[in-house]
Amino acid sequence: MFYRFFSLFEQPAVGVSWARRIALIAFYAVLMTAAWALALAVRFDFQTVTPDGIAWITSHFLPLLPVVLTIKLIALLSLSLHRGSWRYVAMADVVRLLAGTQIALALIVAAFYAWQTLAVWRTGHAAFIGLPETVFVLDWLFGVLLIGGARMVARLSHEESRPVAQGGVVRLLIIGAGDAAETLLREIARMPEQHYHVVGLLDDSPAKQNQRIGGAPVLGPISMLPRVCSGEQVGEILIALPSATNEQMQRIISLCRATQMAQDARAVTPIRFRTVPSLQDILAGKAVGAGVHAIRDISVNDLLGRDAVETDLAAVGALLHGKVVMVTGAGGSIGSELCRTICRFEPSLLVLFDKGENAVFEIDRELRRTYPQVKMQAAIGDIADAVRVEQVLGETQPAVVFHAAAHKHVPLAELNPGEAIRNNFFGTKTLADISAAYGVKHFVMISTDKAVNPTSIMGATKRCAEIYIQALARRAQTNFITVRFGNVLGSNGSVVPIFKEQIAKGGPVTVTHPEMRRYFMTIPEASQLVLQAAALGQRGEIFVLDMGQPVRILDLARDLIIMSGLRPEIDIPIVFTGLRPGEKLYEELSITGENMQPTRHTKISVWKSTVATTAYVQKMVDELEPLQHCTERARVLKMLCTFVPEMKPWQPDASPASAPQNVQ
Repeated sequence: MFYRFFSLFEQPAVGVSWARRIALIAFYAVLMTAAWALALAVRFDFQTVTPDGIAWITSHFLPLLPVVLTIKLIALLSLSLHRGSWRYVAMADVVRLLAGTQIALALIVAAFYAWQTLAVWRTGHAAFIGLPETVFVLDWLFGVLLIGGARMVARLSHEESRPVAQGGVVRLLIIGAGDAAETLLREIARMPEQHYHVVGLLDDSPAKQNQRIGGAPVLGPISMLPRVCSGEQVGEILIALPSATNEQMQRIISLCRATQMAQDARAVTPIRFRTVPSLQDILAGKAVGAGVHAIRDISVNDLLGRDAVETDLAAVGALLHGKVVMVTGAGGSIGSELCRTICRFEPSLLVLFDKGENAVFEIDRELRRTYPQVKMQAAIGDIADAVRVEQVLGETQPAVVFHAAAHKHVPLAELNPGEAIRNNFFGTKTLADISAAYGVKHFVMISTDKAVNPTSIMGATKRCAEIYIQALARRAQTNFITVRFGNVLGSNGSVVPIFKEQIAKGGPVTVTHPEMRRYFMTIPEASQLVLQAAALGQRGEIFVLDMGQPVRILDLARDLIIMSGLRPEIDIPIVFTGLRPGEKLYEELSITGENMQPTRHTKISVWKSTVATTAYVQKMVDELEPLQHCTERARVLKMLCTFVPEMKPWQPDASPASAPQNVQ
């Protein structure tokens, strides 16, 4: 205690001047002196003399003041009360104040009785005649009130006298009245500038109705959202429910959507919707806490409400830990996320293979910074270049290969049919053949839902690659498997980034067809399920991932506009551009049906299909090989239909009248 007191006079901390420190101590001394004077005045009914006719100012107040003041300062300063910012006074400061004043009370009483005992021993009578002990309790009480009150006044003065932010004050409605909301309210009150006026909170808990949280009223249940927004002229809604389930978030987002759509077109400013990170993101280290600093816009992941993936870490770890792993297409969306996830299992070497120089450079730099303990090797090359592929595999000797390199854009494949065959089919064939020759233990090919009853050259070439991989698995020692899934949210060139870019530019948002639907999953979810399927896979199997329900693209576009704080057709127009060559209205992907077999993972199934004969596969290779540089779309389509008989080439007049069945 005394060490801390004397350390006060050492070199002050950075940013705390001697003048400020001395001023704080002087102010504490004034408040303590006032508390001592007030205690005596109250005890003697504000009379200048005691009932015994003694003037208490000269007989009690002044003689004891140095002792009382010294003890109080030592007790309070030893608990660092002079260091706490008055602007951010909190319950911890109150606890320290109570502790310090109670210690001071005990020491003052002890000193008083010691003084009295010494006076009686030396003079035969007490030193302070007529001074009741209750005055020390009153002194303690007034000390707490004066010091605590002064600090509270300083905090309130800061919170109430803040300048208004440059953009004005936003009327904020908070959904949720739990710990996250209380934290947000405290942080909002402490912001240097006033950005928000909190009109209230909404919460479904009956116990919280008509209560006040941090000074803001709980206005009712969440179902009142549209009515409250209209009545209170809300400018921003903040969802403060980090532990909300997907179902709860979907309900809240639906209410937000209805609220925005119900706004009058004459409204000057549409409502903005934001949220705090989910508990899952906080625990995963993707966000720190749920305060003001962590507030973010509602993401497309929130809109879709995909459940978290449960991964068999032991099985995946056995596949990857301490092994040489190679990822093709390592600079792409799926490939790069696979690399990030693989690094967590600490392979002995991770080979990053991609023909895009910049993409390889960026992912290599990121992974070296994030996972310095994992050895990396960046390799630039084309999967269709047999010489380069053999160089890399011969040098690194991978045990596991994840093949994510492909041409994925349907319209571009229609315009460049020969290149789609060269890359998607013969590139896969080259990589798979050399992997088998160099003793790769596991080979995982990433496929697509567009390979199911394909209408596009891209989908048909991926289906041909599936056929080849499945046939090769019968005669090779390598464990070849295929993983098939739909669209990935936020991947390079996908619809979500395009919509966001269009919204940021003020529109219009372009949608090909009002009835177009697609399956979606998040990039991390796809990556984890691919690794899980790789750990489960047996030779030649084609795995299908559970993509949930298909999403109408028009609804997704509207939701993204609404969650950006804008209104579809009012602030941002939506334009229909028509189906592009090779596109379907509805993709076909299901994990149920007579051809589907469940695995021990609920989100992964196996498609049971007939494996093509060696002669059939060889004929396919021979017939497609001359088409690698062909630019005639009709010729390529005719040949692809020969080997993918379920293919139905795209027709410009495709009708959206009915959706096809979910067949494989």
